[in-house]
Formats: sequence, structure tokens, C-alpha cells
Amino acid sequence: MRVAGELARSRERSIAPIELISTFAPGIAAAADDPKALLTWQPLALAARKIYPAQFAVLDQAHGAAFPFSADQLQAGHSRWTADWLAWERSHDAEYKLKAALLAHELGDTVHSAEGRARLNAVESEKVERYQRRYEEYSRVARALQSLLPR
Repeated sequence: MRVAGELARSRERSIAPIELISTFAPGIAAAADDPKALLTWQPLALAARKIYPAQFAVLDQAHGAAFPFSADQLQAGHSRWTADWLAWERSHDAEYKLKAALLAHELGDTVHSAEGRARLNAVESEKVERYQRRYEEYSRVARALQSLLPR
């Protein structure tokens, strides 16, 4: 909202490149913390480029790449999203192996009873359900981040 409002107000006047830097600084910081922020900020940057091509040309030259996000930064965001997913996937698997092992230990000799199998199946179902929810988010964001990359 802040960026859109600032861009609308600045259309009526000349805008200095430093104003664009300050406008996009929060997006640069947000994208450094969370690659999903690129999904909001990159489309805004592309729109602003159309409105202020001369100012962005100056910023691109000073930045040595497209401002505020270079192709390398967009690729790094996609790579980080994927690496974070892989790390989550490993920890998720370890978490549920531990849950199942603790439950099997708790069940002791009754692990193969109907109740024991049902409780172990419930842990496995929870694991799969949580994985599926997270994978849906991962794949949706990964596709969206991929679409931001220059062709």
C-alpha cells in the first residue's frame, strides 16, 4: 500500500533515484529475510520501471544490475526457498521418526495390538497430512518465484 501510494503521488512530480531507493529498501530487506517477499516486491519494481525508466536506468548502472532485484538475486531467492524446503523436509522426517519411535517404546509389548497399530497409523497420517500441506505451499511459491526469473 505504501509503495503504491508513493508511486501514485510521485507520478505528479519528478522523482529522484534516491526516492526509489528509499521506497524499495523495505522490500530489499524483506526479500533478504524471506524469498516469498520477492513475490510482492518484484512486480511492484517492474511497474515502477515502466513509470520511471530513466531513474531506473541510473539505479541499474549504479547498482551494476537491475534495481532493486538482479537476476542473480531472484535466482538466489528461488534457490534459498528450495534449500529451506529440503531442510524442512529432513527435519520433518526426523521429527516423525522420533514420534513413532517414542510411541513404539511407550506401547512396548502392545505395539502390534490393534490399538498400537492404530496409534502408530495416526502418527503416520499426521506426518503425511502435514507434509502435503507444506508441500503445496512450497510448490506454489517455487513456481511463482520461478516465474520472476528472466527468460
